[in-house]
Amino acid sequence: MAKKGSNKRRIFIRYGVITSFFLLMALGIVWNMFRTTVVEASEWNDRAEKQLSKIDTIAPERGSILASNGNILACNVKVCDIKIDMRHNKIMSMPKSKLTAKLDSLADTLDLYYPRFDPKKDDAKTRAEKSWRVRLHEELEKKPGKRTRSLTIARNRPLEEFDSARKFVFIRDFKGAGFRCPLYKEEHSRRIYPYGKMANRSIGRVHEVVTETTRHKGEIHGYSGLEKDLDSLLYGKPGYAKQVPLTKGYGNWVTTPPTPGYDLLTTIDIDLQDIVEESLQDICSQYNCEWGTAILMEVATGEIVALSSIERMDDGSYGEALNRAVLPYEPGSVIKPISMMIAFEDGLVTSVNQTVDCSPFQRTHDPHAPGVKTMKQVIEMSSNTGIARVIFKGYASDPAKYHDRLASIGFFDRINSGIAGEQVPQVRRLEPTNSKGQPITLVSRHLDLARQAYGYNTMIPPLYTLAYYNAIANKGRLVRPHLVRALRSEKGDSVIPISYIRDQICSPETAEKVKQCIHEVVWGEHGTARLVRDDRVKIVGKTGTAFPVEKGQYNAAKRRFAFAGFFPYEQPKYSCMVLVQGAAGLSANRTSGQVMKQIALKMHARGMLAHTPRLPKTNSGERPTVAASAVDDAEKIAGSIGNPIRKVAAKNDFPAGKVPDVTGYDLRSAIKLLESRGLNVAVQGAGRVTRQSLQPGSKAVRGQKITLTLAI
Repeated sequence: MAKKGSNKRRIFIRYGVITSFFLLMALGIVWNMFRTTVVEASEWNDRAEKQLSKIDTIAPERGSILASNGNILACNVKVCDIKIDMRHNKIMSMPKSKLTAKLDSLADTLDLYYPRFDPKKDDAKTRAEKSWRVRLHEELEKKPGKRTRSLTIARNRPLEEFDSARKFVFIRDFKGAGFRCPLYKEEHSRRIYPYGKMANRSIGRVHEVVTETTRHKGEIHGYSGLEKDLDSLLYGKPGYAKQVPLTKGYGNWVTTPPTPGYDLLTTIDIDLQDIVEESLQDICSQYNCEWGTAILMEVATGEIVALSSIERMDDGSYGEALNRAVLPYEPGSVIKPISMMIAFEDGLVTSVNQTVDCSPFQRTHDPHAPGVKTMKQVIEMSSNTGIARVIFKGYASDPAKYHDRLASIGFFDRINSGIAGEQVPQVRRLEPTNSKGQPITLVSRHLDLARQAYGYNTMIPPLYTLAYYNAIANKGRLVRPHLVRALRSEKGDSVIPISYIRDQICSPETAEKVKQCIHEVVWGEHGTARLVRDDRVKIVGKTGTAFPVEKGQYNAAKRRFAFAGFFPYEQPKYSCMVLVQGAAGLSANRTSGQVMKQIALKMHARGMLAHTPRLPKTNSGERPTVAASAVDDAEKIAGSIGNPIRKVAAKNDFPAGKVPDVTGYDLRSAIKLLESRGLNVAVQGAGRVTRQSLQPGSKAVRGQKITLTLAI
């Protein structure tokens, strides 16, 4: 038995060792505190200042693009990438044999819902090689610490799909949420286009732009169409957050909240857009045309209700292509009614029955009899010599003034239609000297003047040509063709009024004379567009043909065929221009003219050409309904569209933490209000909210799902 003194000595030695250890530790702590707060104070202060001065940019919600009836053409939706953490602690702690069996069961489920192969195209061997079993076993073969933490199961899926995935075999074994489950989601916004390729060149598309401020995170901006031209309005204003110290680490404090972008209400009519695209594709397919573009515009307002540009692909099909409606081309004879309008307005001719000599003139001839024609016949038979001789009456002595006359009616003013890539007409001013000061003979300038009068030596976008035909139909009033009707924000609508380029480019009397001349092209005995004639809708317009320029010279094997006009003739409601490029043996009468004819007849068949305002169709014939919203602007909207039924917003006196009543709301307002209470919104149907799954006034649990049923 050990002596009592020796045991006491051992105890003191142990206490001494332990005490020394803690003293050394305390000295170390004191030294590190001294070093941090005194010796290295400036360095730590710099690091803290750098961390706290960091400002993060908060991307705003991009505005939606809407059709004229409110249908969504482009919008942002919340989606998620579903991922699994293969280094999750509960997976790592599981025996490999048991884990393998469970992952094989999960793989079979994933092959069913999220296959990595194409079930319709891939053969059995390819399916086996791309199966989820192979992919998951690749991870199992790795060392536990080398397995991926973010194995992507599916991308860009609706948020509710994540809840479904939580119920998959093996995954459902992990009870609870958050870090307890290896399956997780990464949420982000995605730009979608519900109508697919419909008018996609006009609507445009977006892409990610990495800037100096965003660095690794890109901002979403438009690169074509309205998405590009009105990007600053759609994008909104970014918000900012700064770093603040918390009990543990740092957190973001929002100093400036982001401002959502405007919703853009366009003039596009979905029904008319479908008609235009279908008609253009039918004729282009029938005659194997290279490409085609068509614009349909409302005469009174200048609203572009439909716009399509298609091109033949390598496989023979047609798809949306370069928007040629705003690109300049030699117009050919469609320019003649505009030249005739100037002649009538300037008093060079006074009556549609006044005659002009159409014998050979300025190196061209008129193959159509008779040799002397009335103004009606000049347009009806598309006489180059006739229109040139008429213009020469006023501009032969100074050809440069013809360009100035076009400028006086706004011909070279930028329209700013909202269509990306818009260019202005190019008509050379026929001055007596060139850019080097060398003289140009009057003979040469006369030849150019004649060609400009009948559509050569000029480059004019179809949209500009249509604007002047529209002015003729509109009694001389030139309205600005446009694609945007209004901007919508959380504060309400901002309606853009009709804008005139020129209130009058000619007198109503002149417009009526030109209108009578154009009438003969379709309805005259020798008109160049007699195949466009149809008693159901009285269409009038002018044909035009031109050679395309390829590699710096005219290609005689091809032609561009144009037809511009309006309908119905008596009370024009719509103007239209169609331009197609095809083989030389075709004609505008059979190609572009037929596109316009199909459009007009389909509109007539659907009752779209009545002289009374066209209201939204309902099954019961009731008045349209204006949905309620959080912003009380229904009265203003109702007043602008007649006398609709106005749905009054429910009085949401429910305090924070309670489910609000959104019955009758428009979808955007409903989602905003519900998400402000922390609820996740699922949607069924279309229109306004008619039913909600959670009782108004009940407790709103953050993250709880609420389903809204919509109806029109």
